[in-house]
Amino acid sequence: MTHVPTFADASGGVPVLGHAIQLLRDPLRFFTSLAAQADLVRIKAGSWRGYVVCHPDLVSKVLLDDRTFDKGGPLFDKAQDFLGNGLITCPHRDHRRQRRLVQPAFRRDRLRGYGAAMSAHIDTVTDSWADGQAIVPSAEMYDVSIGIAADALFAVKIDASTITDLRRSIGVLLTQGFRQIITPESLAKVPTPGNRRYTRANARLREIVQGMIDDYRRQGVDHGDVLSILLTAGEEDKTEILTDDEIYEQVVSILTASVETTAAATAWACLLLARHPDLQDRVHAEARTALGGRAADWADLPGLKLTGRFVTEVLRLYPPAWALTRTATRDTDLAGHRVPAGAPLIYSPYLLHHRDDRFPAPDRFDPDRWLGDDTSRRPRTDYVPFGAGARKCVGNDFAWNESVLALATIADRWQLSDPTPTAPLRPTVRMTLTPPPVPLRVHRRPTSKSNGQGGSLAA
Repeated sequence: MTHVPTFADASGGVPVLGHAIQLLRDPLRFFTSLAAQADLVRIKAGSWRGYVVCHPDLVSKVLLDDRTFDKGGPLFDKAQDFLGNGLITCPHRDHRRQRRLVQPAFRRDRLRGYGAAMSAHIDTVTDSWADGQAIVPSAEMYDVSIGIAADALFAVKIDASTITDLRRSIGVLLTQGFRQIITPESLAKVPTPGNRRYTRANARLREIVQGMIDDYRRQGVDHGDVLSILLTAGEEDKTEILTDDEIYEQVVSILTASVETTAAATAWACLLLARHPDLQDRVHAEARTALGGRAADWADLPGLKLTGRFVTEVLRLYPPAWALTRTATRDTDLAGHRVPAGAPLIYSPYLLHHRDDRFPAPDRFDPDRWLGDDTSRRPRTDYVPFGAGARKCVGNDFAWNESVLALATIADRWQLSDPTPTAPLRPTVRMTLTPPPVPLRVHRRPTSKSNGQGGSLAA
């Protein structure tokens, strides 16, 4: 039977504020509730009006026609404050050129080379833990991801103090930026403490990233990474030379995306590994067979099927990019409703991934739901942690590989336990969906690998 799409105005709004209270109080619950109301739902917050695209078929129409539904809307407008007009936020007219410049850095042969950097940083961080230590996965995985991105993509070293500043700055921008999106524009510009923190964080982020670029230029060495590609673009025919601002915008966009979202996904994976001891035993058994105590590398990926399904399910349950926006460039029809030019549209991977008609028992964490899954036959917008269409994340394979390699290495070396296994895992909702700072206890598993102190552990 052909599905006939429906349209409705969202229920539950109040005079003047509209749905602003629901958006501030519990945006995940609010968005997932809209799917039961219609396939396309109009919401409002103060004087702002926008459309939430709730059905995968309509999301497909939006994502596969980036001329009609261009990058824009409140999320991307705000993200341009600190990312500029980079690959993530640029409109359709600039995208093809920018994608062509950046894409070579993420070819399969390059990804294989990045595997060595991934393995080295995963090894360093996870082998530094002590038996019985309490770790906070969100902090540890950030250290892993920032080290990998800096080394593999930009061939730079970042000291611990700068990493702390970078994480703090990006965190403020994503948190306060989300609050500003759903705050009336007049209030968003008031110099409140939060807004002043936002301004300072943006300045510090620019200082750090521009310093990375300047240091790289002083080295004068082509490392064959993203930054080399950007700095040498157009040297032969002089047609694609990037300005300093364009280089900065690409670097800060790729750095923010590759670190923030990948670290969040891997941290979620650690929390869920600890919450599901039976799955932890299975992932450990697979990793032990493949690794035997060493850090996972690129060549191990084909043998890490269960670990891969685990990460796939993590990204279904907690997609870091949980809501994204577009702007209609012309009057168009969706769900039998006329959407006017300039109207903002929102689609939410979190909403789509929690539809019970597409994922039975959607709140249950079950990596085996992907067992034998024929992804070629699955509608491309049922599962969209990395987007779809021409604007699909250029680094999706890089991010997925990193999370799989990190999780396999951790599961092989360490048993994770959660001291508060029944406490709810409440995501922090900002421009990304991040895990709470829940501490986990790590216990070293027996292995034949050197413990880094000149001795070895029993096999």
